[in-house]
Amino acid sequence: MTNTMARRDFRSANKLRFMQPQEFEDEAAQLLAEYGHKHGMVTTPPVPVDEIVELYLELSLEFIDMQAEFGVDDIHGALWVNEHRIGIDVRLDPTENPAMLGRYHFTLAHEAGHWRLHRQLFLRKANQPTLLPDAAQRPEYICRSSDSEPIEVQANMFASCLLMPKEMVKREWHSWRGSMDPIYLTDLRAQQQEILISEIARRGGLTLSDDGITAVLYERAIRPFAEKFAVSTQAMRYRLLDLKLLRPKKDSTLFT
Repeated sequence: MTNTMARRDFRSANKLRFMQPQEFEDEAAQLLAEYGHKHGMVTTPPVPVDEIVELYLELSLEFIDMQAEFGVDDIHGALWVNEHRIGIDVRLDPTENPAMLGRYHFTLAHEAGHWRLHRQLFLRKANQPTLLPDAAQRPEYICRSSDSEPIEVQANMFASCLLMPKEMVKREWHSWRGSMDPIYLTDLRAQQQEILISEIARRGGLTLSDDGITAVLYERAIRPFAEKFAVSTQAMRYRLLDLKLLRPKKDSTLFT
């Protein structure tokens, strides 16, 4: 192989690859199968993401005060590739903050996604080189709530598929609902006032934009289902919308 070809192959190996949605399903299913072969198949929720990360992937896990460590707000997780280490922001520790269990699981699965999909790219320093102070011991990947870079979107998609496997979601949905019928937003609208009053009291207030109201209605309806999978209602809402188990309205037909 010539030097030019070698350089071209190196650049290709260090370039983020476009992935189709089904590939994330397949990659997550493969990881679950590998874990299952070694530690027992996962057939019911919740998916044991802690064990997958620590026992199978053999990554060490620690809680870190990310703001104090890096001087940057809204860092939820980080991956040090060479050290085989994941850091999760201490504010997501479910032992201290049980309400953060779903966010903790998603952040952990997100970092596992970077490990499975992107660790070969770590020399690129996937996040902005100026984001963290020069003195900080920089991780190769960090997870911020405000990040919408393609590489972070990929890790989110992997996390969703890992924590909420398609076939498992469908089985549990049928068990929960008694059918595969979706939940329709139009049906929830009929109970909107009652739901909003209850949710305002529970949450201590709400931002009542149109999109915010829609999110509240969906999330109120699916909260028991999200709890079964130990994920946030927000994460479950996105997954069910993707699987068309949450829908805006019933399809119109020629015959009723």
